[in-house]
Amino acid sequence: MSSIRIDVTFLTNLIQTIGIPYSALVSIVFGLMIVSFPIGAYVVFNSELGDDIDFGFPLEKFDIFIAGINMELPFEYQIGDAFIILWSFFIILFSISLLGPKKNFLSTINSLLSKEKNFIDSNYLITIIKWFSVLVVVSGVINFIQESFGIVTQPPESTNDLILFLAVTIAPITEEIGFRVMLIGLPLFAIYSYRSSFRTFFKALWHPYQNLDIPEHKKAILIIIAVGIFFGAAHIISGEPWSNGKFAQAAASGIIIGWVYYRYGLISAILIHWATNYFIFSYVFMISEVNGISIDSAISHSMINTLEIILVVTGIVSIAVIIMNFINSKNESKITNTS
Repeated sequence: MSSIRIDVTFLTNLIQTIGIPYSALVSIVFGLMIVSFPIGAYVVFNSELGDDIDFGFPLEKFDIFIAGINMELPFEYQIGDAFIILWSFFIILFSISLLGPKKNFLSTINSLLSKEKNFIDSNYLITIIKWFSVLVVVSGVINFIQESFGIVTQPPESTNDLILFLAVTIAPITEEIGFRVMLIGLPLFAIYSYRSSFRTFFKALWHPYQNLDIPEHKKAILIIIAVGIFFGAAHIISGEPWSNGKFAQAAASGIIIGWVYYRYGLISAILIHWATNYFIFSYVFMISEVNGISIDSAISHSMINTLEIILVVTGIVSIAVIIMNFINSKNESKITNTS
């Protein structure tokens, strides 16, 4: 009994000690995310990323990737207009994330600095940064292991970098609806919902864990893993496939984002996917344009390396916090059950 209490006290103090440096890392990543919006605007409207085309170039079809199926919708629009709509949508999600669900971003940062307990999941944006950085660490480890065995991850060939930038910006919306909502949210609603109203339906798809009566996580985790594996496979069997090395990375990312969708809702899942796509690519394309170098060279640029280091350090600390919070909650439940 006393040893359990000592463990709980030790872990609580350790988590609280991590809070101050962790708040600094989270704030830096948050600042970099905000800056990515004007950087993206510069790349789209003031650079020659598209070579012979620019933001006024008309497209006659809208490509989406839903549940592993490439679909082309006949819809005419200009690249610049599409970016403006997408930026507006993501800024709205950012604003919602800044304000909730329990505390706004600044209040949660203050909780980190004052070493309050149970601060991590009080704000959507901090949860997003936490799990995004974890995803970066997991992807980096997978990539390191695969390269050790000579497995190289190659993206599909792109005819134009501006169109590629648009595609990776749209993907967080279409793929999260197509994979997470349709393949995780719908099955969970079918299994656990006892009411069939439209309001219950949409609330369940928006945030499954919060709006469904789910007694334990086992079935949900099995669905998340299965969909994650399918998400990985879809990246190498789709119409414009990655090389086989992408499977493990995409599957791991799908599982992480699937868990985030289930536990924290669609906003968090979309913005983590946004971070892996738009956030990273905005800096890569900006470096490529400013320095007049290729995309491959920009990925190896010192600025991107610095960004990766920040994210990896944040991810390692996030993993430590997740593990310590899990152990702490288990120990506290033991104390409750034995008292």
